[in-house]
Amino acid sequence: MMQSELERRAYLRAMGIDVWVPRNQVDPVIEDLVAENPGETLGWDELRASVAACTRCELHKGRTQTVFGVGSPDADWMLIGEAPGAEEDRRGEPFVGRAGKLLDEMLRAIGEARDSVFIANILKCRPPNNRDPKPDEAAACRSYLERQIELVQPRILLAVGRIAAHQLLETDEPVGRLRGKVHRLGETPLIVTYHPAYLLRSPSQKRKSWDDLCLARRVVSGAMS
Repeated sequence: MMQSELERRAYLRAMGIDVWVPRNQVDPVIEDLVAENPGETLGWDELRASVAACTRCELHKGRTQTVFGVGSPDADWMLIGEAPGAEEDRRGEPFVGRAGKLLDEMLRAIGEARDSVFIANILKCRPPNNRDPKPDEAAACRSYLERQIELVQPRILLAVGRIAAHQLLETDEPVGRLRGKVHRLGETPLIVTYHPAYLLRSPSQKRKSWDDLCLARRVVSGAMS
């Protein structure tokens, strides 16, 4: 019964129909589901609702909304960034603003688009003042991200920026040493590249990011593994 009620509410939200609950209170149906299902076995609608209701770490207190992710649910490419910024928190979508536009251009250059890939973040809530995620915050969000990867089943993972690379690969190696190689997260190939925000500050590094995208494209095409 709980599952069907959650699905009903998810469908209403998808159609733009608000499901009313008192301000600053979590929908009790979703709250119960979050407690019983930490994210590992949920489908898309249930996972999205679980993320929206999440209070696992202190970041939920300052968010406007969670940033679940966007794109195709069965994409070949899955891009993983760091955490939402102010504009992402306001709009509920990852990689917007100037960095997002540059990322869109990078995707177009390899024949992809925002709606043909899946884009997510290590964190679903914005850290204050855009600081780096804390270990406990990343750990609190980890099962959500892992479930997204399981649902998408991408042919390639692209770790976008230092924080994403460090969290996914559990290393503190500089991005410059991690890029140019085919890593793996479980059975899925993973490529590390620079964050678009970094490229805006250091445009001379754009060529290296293009090389990373070409490497990822070769992996997807089966030329490498």
